[in-house]
Amino acid sequence: MLLAEVVTASDAVAATRARRAKATVIADMLRRAEAAEVPAVTAWLSGEPLQRRLGVGWRSLAALTGGAAAQSSLSVAAVDTAFADLAATAGPGSAARREELLRGLLSGATGEEQRFLVRLITGELRQGALEGVVLEAVAAASGVPAADVRRAFMLSGSLPITSATALSGGAAALAAVGLEVGRPVRPMLASPGSSLDAALADLGPDVTVEFKLDGARIQVHRAGDEVRVWTRSLREVTGGVPELVERVRALPCRTVVLDGETLALDDDGRPRAFQDTMSRFGSSGTDADDAGVLLSPFFFDLLHLDGRDLLDEPLHVRLDALAGLLADDAHAPLRMPGARRPDAEQAARVLEDALDDGHEGVVVKDLAAPYAAGRRGKAWQKVKPVHTLDLVVLGAEWGYGRRTGKLSNIHLGARDPDGGEPVMVGKTFKGMTDELLDWQTATFPGHAREETPWGVLLEPGLVVEIAVDGAQRSSRYPGGVALRFARVLRYRPDKTPAEADTLEAVRALLAGAP
Repeated sequence: MLLAEVVTASDAVAATRARRAKATVIADMLRRAEAAEVPAVTAWLSGEPLQRRLGVGWRSLAALTGGAAAQSSLSVAAVDTAFADLAATAGPGSAARREELLRGLLSGATGEEQRFLVRLITGELRQGALEGVVLEAVAAASGVPAADVRRAFMLSGSLPITSATALSGGAAALAAVGLEVGRPVRPMLASPGSSLDAALADLGPDVTVEFKLDGARIQVHRAGDEVRVWTRSLREVTGGVPELVERVRALPCRTVVLDGETLALDDDGRPRAFQDTMSRFGSSGTDADDAGVLLSPFFFDLLHLDGRDLLDEPLHVRLDALAGLLADDAHAPLRMPGARRPDAEQAARVLEDALDDGHEGVVVKDLAAPYAAGRRGKAWQKVKPVHTLDLVVLGAEWGYGRRTGKLSNIHLGARDPDGGEPVMVGKTFKGMTDELLDWQTATFPGHAREETPWGVLLEPGLVVEIAVDGAQRSSRYPGGVALRFARVLRYRPDKTPAEADTLEAVRALLAGAP
């Protein structure tokens, strides 16, 4: 298969907002691809190289584009091989070797192919093909039920691998995909709850109410003495968190898969700034000095223990097993605080305790629910006293007065659930420290799709957490809704635009919304 065919499909996917039409285009490409090409085609049409990180930036690519080929000749296999070579290039002389590889690749590409490759390499390929759309396409192309595809994806953690498995082996091959200690599972996610009372009324009395920490999601696997740690995006961070490795290695088990959160605490046991926690993972919305920052883990789920997979067990079974595993850690508890089957008064007390301790709120969980990885279902509902949304930064305006010369007022977009570009829902300049203004001014130009006299329009890549008082109907914005009193809480380097809150989440804040 030629790269040109993938570029044409990518353009067709980007040109329509219809979810089914996007999935149809992708499914057709997957059917046409050779077995060895399926992983790369799947990855590219979901917006990233198969190798994910290639160590190449805009500046390197800008100097090498131009001088395009007159005709299409690059194959999918050739491009994927070049990407693999780029990803493997390191050490002395690596910069020159990368330039040589890129020059050879781009010189063989047409102008249209060059533009596609540059956006793919830099993570700026916005086609509107989110994971859900690609999973639908894989199901259609392979003739396998979508539920089987989603489960295999949950367990493999890889969309390209799931696609290749489905197309080569069908339902039987997907059914053979199981939880594997040492291979991360897509994390189960919580939906926003409007209030504690509403969440309890929705889920009933058979629930657990647990603290919602202002930390980073972690998944920890142990096999014998080997312990590995991943973030919510399945990026491995084992080497940077030795204290977490040590705590899990000391547990009385042979194999285990734990789900939880970690955060940095001060001497009084209260959470330090979110940036302090994120500094330990190698990326932060602002620069933070990580010297002396120690992470404390708090686990709230158990997916595997000593040869027994627990994913399909109801939550109360998983929690019983977790309690038994962590029973000997009273001196430094590893279990997420909370209460099981509380009455309304006890649940309110858990929320009050969480807030008094400096945390965000609580999560209410259905004790009968299995672990539904990668999905925001109603079985887990997070409740915070202040409405917060994770939104995509679409642009920023130059400030005035004391903010003259700084990129200040940011444009905010909610995720389009049909896979289109983020939909603008408001602006804000509130909640920004001088440090954050300096960071925005230095960082945003590197993400610019267009510079204007009033500011910059950004490629949708940065996610920011916003506190709001609610939402109101508006004819000013294309989604018909606008944020009320939005203010910046922090940037979320642990999240991608695909994990931002949807337009429906914003609309749910409208007065009288069901």
